Amino acid sequence: MLQNKIYLNFIKEILKTFFVILIGLTIIAWTVRAVNFLDLIVESGYSTATYFKYSSLNLLGILTKLIPLSFLLSLIIFILKKNQDNEFIILWTSGIKKLKLVNLFFFVSIIILFIYLLFSTLITPLALNKSRLLLSEEGFDSFLPTIRVQQFSDSFKGFTFLVESRMNNEITNVFIHDKSNVLNNLTSDQSVKNSTTIVAKNGVIQDRKKLILFNGQIISTQKESLKNNIVKFEQLNINLSNLSTDTIKLPKLQETSTLNLMKCLLNPIKEKIINCRKSAEEEIKTVLNRRFVLPFYIPIISLLCSFLIIRNEKRIHFFYNKYTIFSMSFLILLYSELIVRYTGISKVINILFFISPLFLIPIIYFSLIYKFSRESRISR
Repeated sequence: MLQNKIYLNFIKEILKTFFVILIGLTIIAWTVRAVNFLDLIVESGYSTATYFKYSSLNLLGILTKLIPLSFLLSLIIFILKKNQDNEFIILWTSGIKKLKLVNLFFFVSIIILFIYLLFSTLITPLALNKSRLLLSEEGFDSFLPTIRVQQFSDSFKGFTFLVESRMNNEITNVFIHDKSNVLNNLTSDQSVKNSTTIVAKNGVIQDRKKLILFNGQIISTQKESLKNNIVKFEQLNINLSNLSTDTIKLPKLQETSTLNLMKCLLNPIKEKIINCRKSAEEEIKTVLNRRFVLPFYIPIISLLCSFLIIRNEKRIHFFYNKYTIFSMSFLILLYSELIVRYTGISKVINILFFISPLFLIPIIYFSLIYKFSRESRISR
């Protein structure tokens, strides 16, 4: 009964350390990425509220990638702390077998494995897809942030503009080229699809989405006949609220649900499934391997860290041992991350990626049993 309470406390402590490290690392990584998100959102004219929603949804993608490293750090910290406090020595002297502790670490790794699977297969793709939909559904908030002086701006689909200078909401030497027919109502013949070019000496942006231009001309070009129609103006009022941001309408593979990706590989009528095409099959296999197989490398980490509970008579050996084990565990994570990228293009690599956990887990486990039995014989 007492042993069960000890094991339960150990599990709680490891999981608590895991979640603290995971949240901490995620916040640090998110802070770095948030700067890039800010550039993306602000330059496309979205509101601050949209920025926070978008970056929060992308937070889950960052969190998922940090699960294996967080587990490695939490388990090593737990073992080193117990070793330093001599708690393990008390356990060994009370008759608790070291193999039971290894089994406990392995059990915790299975919990982390299922958490990883839940995020990688369901939660993260859903969150990333929602972040993309957020940008495509939310209208831009203001035209002003999209203006980059003396640089062509193409934040809006089919709509390019350039200004020479800007002072607050006033702009000079304005060039606008529209291929999306947003400005088609400015031409005399609206039944014909035109590309419209506007040049003006100066202008003013009002009410975030209204552009007033002065002293310029409209050049409309019919796409079929290539005839130009030029109209000069002293003042031109343009409503920009119909502009659509140049965001991706179809989800990337990372944003596509696991069910749809699996259907894509199994369903012969591929045209009915979003993002499903023959050329994408290799990449789809890679994404599915990342979601389903990569989590099974986590139990390997728990077994490698278990070597830290093997007794070392000399402290210097233990000092080098903990860094060796950390390095080996980190290399396993690095190996899994690198090899999964090529599983879609090579059958040999795909098989190697699949069998590595099945091969390494029993080898490491039986190595631990051998080490413990050898340690037991030496101590007698």
